[in-house]
Amino acid sequence: MSPRAVAVVGPTATGKSDLAVKLARSLGGEVVNADAMQLYRGMDIGTAKLPLPRRYGVRHHLLDILDVTETASVAAYQREARHIVEELLAAGRVPVLAGGSGLYVQAVLDDLDFPGTEPEVRAQLEAELAEHGAPALHRRLHRLDPVAAGRILPSNGRRLVRALEVIQLTGRPFSAALPPSGPARYRAMIIGLDTDPAVLDARVDARVDRMFSDGLVEEVHGLLSLGLREGRTASRALGYQQVIAALDAGADPACAAGPTAQTTRRFIRRQRSWFRRDDRIRWLDSQHPDLLDAALALAVDG
Repeated sequence: MSPRAVAVVGPTATGKSDLAVKLARSLGGEVVNADAMQLYRGMDIGTAKLPLPRRYGVRHHLLDILDVTETASVAAYQREARHIVEELLAAGRVPVLAGGSGLYVQAVLDDLDFPGTEPEVRAQLEAELAEHGAPALHRRLHRLDPVAAGRILPSNGRRLVRALEVIQLTGRPFSAALPPSGPARYRAMIIGLDTDPAVLDARVDARVDRMFSDGLVEEVHGLLSLGLREGRTASRALGYQQVIAALDAGADPACAAGPTAQTTRRFIRRQRSWFRRDDRIRWLDSQHPDLLDAALALAVDG
């Protein structure tokens, strides 16, 4: 049979990147990044981007393709990732998507249609955001599209603006563009990694401590000189946002470790909620003693 795509998804800190590399090596494939923040050049420590030695010669796609001043777009990602996936499949290679950005994975594997943007409408909504704040836009979205409002945090101004823009341009609910799953575009196996919440909380704490000891603060300082503060997407990344806030407050940036871990745990809960809606995902415990063998069995035999 022709090769099929494989996706490794799930919450942060479950080991998706490592498993994706092992699967790609075993299956004769290549990894396609599906983490929105790993698209950015220079954002290495805070996004837990695998260093070259841990990629073991496996080719990785869609890493380090954006400057921190650029805004990540799921529609642009969709075009690039699908092109890569289809080239790999045509060459008999296995594309292994890996990442915790649920919408990015779904945009590749499913036939989702992302409406375009209109600069005047976007500018009007951004002006309202600046004047009235994100909660006011969230209340409006709740009136127009309660389903979408339930999926977007009241503090996430960027996503609120986008949701209201789509509603204004198309006359349809924003949630209509985001079905729970399908129709599927490829013959794909989606493998989900998760583990006991207490175990994962401990892994998050250890990961955040390691990020700061490995030089996250220094990484942020270097990226600020490249325009990180002006980057609408990159500046909101976990860890980076908290370090910037500490620097702006004149505090010791090392004190951002606690808020980073706390925010990461909240983010993990949202990731779980997103992925659990998709009943195609075959879940594995990331602490499984024979994780690679179990994942290979799913990837090969389903």
